[in-house]
Amino acid sequence: MPGSKRVAAVVVTYNRLELLQRLLERLDGVDGLDEVIVIDNASTDGTSQWLAELDGADAASTDSSPRRAVPVVARTLERNSGGAGGFHDGLETAIERGADLVWLMDDDGLPDPDCLALLLKQTDLDFWGPLVVDEGDPGRLVFPIRLPGRSKVVHQLRDVEEAATDGLIKDIVIPFNGVLVTRDLVERIGYPRAEYFIWGDDHEYRLRAEKAGARIATVVGAQVRHPAVGDLGTPMAWGRATYNHTPSDLKHYCMARNNLLNLRDYRGWPFALAFVAKTLWFYLLTKPQPKRIRLSAQAWWAAVRGDFTGHERFLR
Repeated sequence: MPGSKRVAAVVVTYNRLELLQRLLERLDGVDGLDEVIVIDNASTDGTSQWLAELDGADAASTDSSPRRAVPVVARTLERNSGGAGGFHDGLETAIERGADLVWLMDDDGLPDPDCLALLLKQTDLDFWGPLVVDEGDPGRLVFPIRLPGRSKVVHQLRDVEEAATDGLIKDIVIPFNGVLVTRDLVERIGYPRAEYFIWGDDHEYRLRAEKAGARIATVVGAQVRHPAVGDLGTPMAWGRATYNHTPSDLKHYCMARNNLLNLRDYRGWPFALAFVAKTLWFYLLTKPQPKRIRLSAQAWWAAVRGDFTGHERFLR
């Protein structure tokens, strides 16, 4: 991108101070980054106090304040609004502060030092990002990808590299893990759905971008290191399909609710009902958990009613 483009990173954090400190240290040395906006989701681990010392600190800071090459703008929310609410507020703040490009990421990822530079080489995309690899096993993807035109989900970095054209996987991106979004696209499609709380908000934003005709891609050479996340893409139905199982009831409830809505709104009721059938299969046959079926049903009913409060009982 031309040098006149203002680039802001948006980081959403919640009770992971050590990971946030690691990430901000990495971002402070990134060329082409103008500022970092941190949205703290009402953390209780000292994050807000630590951020207060960084807010506005730059190379001109006094000896008693932290000195940073890239200034940090911090905002602590009054209540935990999840990743969805955090990215909604962070993206809005970045646009209001004049960003032309916004680099979105969670607090637990760590972009390679050249990640932003590699992304910025792309000048004809609207919504694009890096591969997200397992920091303990960089040859493995943290978030499996279904390559365009293929039914199989791939987990290995080499499979993605072999499928790339000119270093890109077009029409695929893993949102909110080091992705860049243009100001123009944000002005066309708005902000993430804050009411989603977690899980599915990033996918909905990608679907909205796709519907608006955005140019989307993954830049294979750019990478973000990320802790392993467990059983995402758990095989089912004799290996012919996968299911995003999580041991967290909070995450599952939000996934079941939000995914049903995403499928209904962007692909239609047949696909939404297929997701219901897939969930029943998984928790009856693949990993029997009757309680998960009841929880899923509660989430689906909430989705149909437009009720986005059910997840709050898991936050107490």
